[in-house]
Amino acid sequence: MTGEHVQRRLAAILAADVVGYSRLMEADEAGTLARLKSLRGAVIDPAVARHCGRMVKLMGDGALLEFASAVEAVTCAMEIQKLVPEHDPGSSPENRIQFRIGINVGDVIVDGDDIYGDGVNVAARIEALAQPGGIYISRSAADQVRDKIPVGIESRGSQTVKNIARPIEIFCLVNGDARHPLATGTMTASSQPSRTEKTSIAVLAFNNMSGDADQEYFSDGISEDIITDLAKLSDLHVIARNSSFVYKKSPISIRDVAAALGVRYVLEGSVRKAGNRVRVTAQLIDATTGGHAWADRFDRDLTDIFAVQDELTQQIVAALKIRLTTSEIDRLSGRRIADITAYNYFLQGRDQVWLHTRAGNINARAFMAKVIDIDPDCAAAYAFTAFTHINDYVNGWAAEPDVALSTGLDLARRAVAMDDEEPEAHFAMGVALLWSREIDKALEASARCIALSPSAAEARVLKAHIQIFSGLPSEAVETLESYMQLDPFYPEIALQFLAEAQLSLGRFDLAAQTLRKRLARNPESATAYALLASCYGHLGQIEEGRSAWTQVLRIDPGYSIEHRRRVLPYKNPADFELRVEGLRRLGLAV
Repeated sequence: MTGEHVQRRLAAILAADVVGYSRLMEADEAGTLARLKSLRGAVIDPAVARHCGRMVKLMGDGALLEFASAVEAVTCAMEIQKLVPEHDPGSSPENRIQFRIGINVGDVIVDGDDIYGDGVNVAARIEALAQPGGIYISRSAADQVRDKIPVGIESRGSQTVKNIARPIEIFCLVNGDARHPLATGTMTASSQPSRTEKTSIAVLAFNNMSGDADQEYFSDGISEDIITDLAKLSDLHVIARNSSFVYKKSPISIRDVAAALGVRYVLEGSVRKAGNRVRVTAQLIDATTGGHAWADRFDRDLTDIFAVQDELTQQIVAALKIRLTTSEIDRLSGRRIADITAYNYFLQGRDQVWLHTRAGNINARAFMAKVIDIDPDCAAAYAFTAFTHINDYVNGWAAEPDVALSTGLDLARRAVAMDDEEPEAHFAMGVALLWSREIDKALEASARCIALSPSAAEARVLKAHIQIFSGLPSEAVETLESYMQLDPFYPEIALQFLAEAQLSLGRFDLAAQTLRKRLARNPESATAYALLASCYGHLGQIEEGRSAWTQVLRIDPGYSIEHRRRVLPYKNPADFELRVEGLRRLGLAV
């Protein structure tokens, strides 16, 4: 067997990212670019040179650096995080430039001046989890620098991240006994203002204390139900499940969690299910003081779990001193599944829906069918079933796509007819109407979902997607910004939507930067490479564009522009043709 030898080496990789880059650019594009240029010249480049590092890539909103020593990489990161706020204090907390930094020591593949491979990917994944102004490092880096740097190293537990087969144990650099994130310019939980004027809360995944790992869905389900209930309150900013569940099974500092998620309050708890008995414990912690705002324990028969949820939510609302409107009181006391067997099936089905996989959709439909057999009036079960059919249609998993689409729309309509106050019903309706090309009605459905559940993160992503297809890219950017406040650890697909909106606005360079950020998190996205190729075409960067298109065909040899022209529900066909025009400028026959 012959072939070119792949050059590898061991390296310390530093990945850095500008926090809130899109928001800063939207507010003041020229000023932000000038400030970043100044920071690079005054702080970053000198620090990298002092520690014998090498700038591999500079991506506008981030950078990838290589060092021969883990100690040098970490020391350089500490220096950058210390000097950035001194050099650029910002006119307000929201205006400050802050970096997240992730560091890994691993094997990399060398390709000219570029490097790639798992060693790089792990650093990028760690950086995405870091707090604003903080430094997270891998186990391999921690082992190299322990006792060699003048700060503490705290474990943040093992995290499962996209496209990395094994869990990654993550460590945070902290300042001495204060147990605060390293960067002196980073606001801690006690000083950081909320990202919203509303009272803010994150509900962590409740610990499963049942001694049976198969019961994990039940404790997760209790946590998610609390999030769902609290999200219905207009005066409360509730962090999405996707972000608050990041800390599941991790040894955590509540102050660090609150700082990373931008909230004042954190709810944590546990569920012990044994036979027909259940014990739920919960405590609401005020991150500004570290003290308990409220705590309680509920020991009940399993059939009383619904009453426990109602009581728990009411007590949290009382502790937060939230004033409820009449409609909010009605929504909180609205219909729940009354049968414990049906509830168990519902929690397992919902858990499968959030996997966003073909098998997950099949499993979810089976569980939801059992719910409906027991409780035929459960609108939420119909809504989630509808969503799985639309998800099959969108992802090409359905044997008969048109049947999947029409089935999803019919089920969503049925869910809304059953319970017009069920947010999930309107969410499913919005998704179904979008892909049925009823754009205006889809936008109305997403608005209705948000009205019923003001902190519904998924509904904002849906609304932004509809706005892009509706030819409202500026509004889509604003919607995505509000979504990212609710889901700070947002999935990388949100960056695709943001780039779509930026391209529609003619901000091709900014869209390209956003797409490179997505590809750092998911290097196997054909749709990201396709849009990136179009951006390069519009920018006249022909070689880069053709290289990106090569990646599209490598990942998906059957990638078809015509298929997307036929399926994507653009209200104005010219919006799609703007993307195609960028590819034509590369000389591609599309």
